[in-house]
Amino acid sequence: MKVEQIYTGCLAHAAYYIESNGVAAVFDPLREVQPYIDRAKKDNAKIKYVFETHFHADFVSGHLDLQKKANAEIVFGPGAKPAYEATIAKDNQIFEIGDYKVKVIHTPGHTMESTTYLLIDENGKEHGIITGDTLFIGDVGRPDLAQHVVADLTEEKLAGHLYDSLRNRIMPLSDDLIVYPNHGAGSACGKMMSKETTDTLGHQKKVNYALRPDMSKEEFIKELLTGLTAPPGYFPKNVLMNIQGYESLDKIMDRATTSYTPEAFEAVANETGALVLDTRSAEDFAKGFIPNSINIGLEGSFAQWVGEMIPDIKQEILLVTYKDKEEEAITRLARVGYDNTVGFLKGGFDSWKEAKKDYETSDRIDGKELEALYATKKPFIIDVRKKSEFDSEHVVGAINVPLNEINQHLSQFPKDKPFVLHCAGGYRSMIAASILKQRGWQDFTDVRGGFEAISKTSIPTSEYVCPSTLL
Repeated sequence: MKVEQIYTGCLAHAAYYIESNGVAAVFDPLREVQPYIDRAKKDNAKIKYVFETHFHADFVSGHLDLQKKANAEIVFGPGAKPAYEATIAKDNQIFEIGDYKVKVIHTPGHTMESTTYLLIDENGKEHGIITGDTLFIGDVGRPDLAQHVVADLTEEKLAGHLYDSLRNRIMPLSDDLIVYPNHGAGSACGKMMSKETTDTLGHQKKVNYALRPDMSKEEFIKELLTGLTAPPGYFPKNVLMNIQGYESLDKIMDRATTSYTPEAFEAVANETGALVLDTRSAEDFAKGFIPNSINIGLEGSFAQWVGEMIPDIKQEILLVTYKDKEEEAITRLARVGYDNTVGFLKGGFDSWKEAKKDYETSDRIDGKELEALYATKKPFIIDVRKKSEFDSEHVVGAINVPLNEINQHLSQFPKDKPFVLHCAGGYRSMIAASILKQRGWQDFTDVRGGFEAISKTSIPTSEYVCPSTLL
């Protein structure tokens, strides 16, 4: 049996595709569905099923567009209550894909409808399990997301369900099964996910902390909940979109791919109150940007930071991108539910400068320049990395204001003295810099290369402590 990771994108998300004798199925598709359709066409196959492991929080699934374009049947596990046509499978129900079979294994815990799909090949041999957010490589799904949609589903209750699902439904399965999870390192859906994308179940039983055979339910709940941080604010909104339905990506693209001259762009921004989102690199943004624009670069964890830093998922957005990057930016915004892009600046920032429009710049220094400054002035340093990163190692005397909490802690940023911003590599610090510029701060600089550059200087840092969580 061949199980193909046909498309990856938002937050290290993985979708899977299998085909047998002209019949295909897609598991947990991303919102841009054309790659799945193209692959099925190449295989001379019909996509019969779209299997969803659960109502996702970190992205908007492509199941509805795929249902419409491929005339496919959406399948959820027991307990799911979508507001659109779908098959709600029974526990242990079998679906046929050509000569292959897919068995439904209800595994509540991450969410109550969470389901694992057991893949059975043409010879009747159990091949692998598509686990969604129930079991990752090195980790398991966080149990605190569903409570943001259903209040009485506490994280303790869900963690208890997850313990039972893992012990009673997953761990008794054959050791040679291949585990195909929805996420890897970089996702906010778990604490300590591996960068590896697959493994055998037998090996995970040996190395995954959550699968220790001697672990009691109480120990499991305590370990699972320790180190969790608040999920990104857009997660509950994506869950509701996946439950209730959403606008097709085709309609979003038609609206969003409107190009504006600098004059028209400025007029639309003023008339609509749209957020100007600049997706260029931090370095290029620093050299010149449209006043009041926010920088979140496409080359980094773009979707995650859009979801963290733009609280209103319905916010109208105007884009500034590099040439031919407009469609990518629109698509990646839509993957996390930001569907109200209203257009982009034709010709990018260069056209804005050529039109002699006002623009601003942001100061940056490298590690060596900060080292020289530190030797004479010992500047006030603000570290915008996650708390777990800061606790692991930081500049002595620096304070920590995680980027995703910046709007709640603006009072920590002084207006009466200069200060220095840094993150790990310079991506997040420029997001912070653009937000501070938008709110009137001017007397600061950020560090090109971030803590990685600082750690190569003589600036004193705390003793390294291995982090207990990657959140």
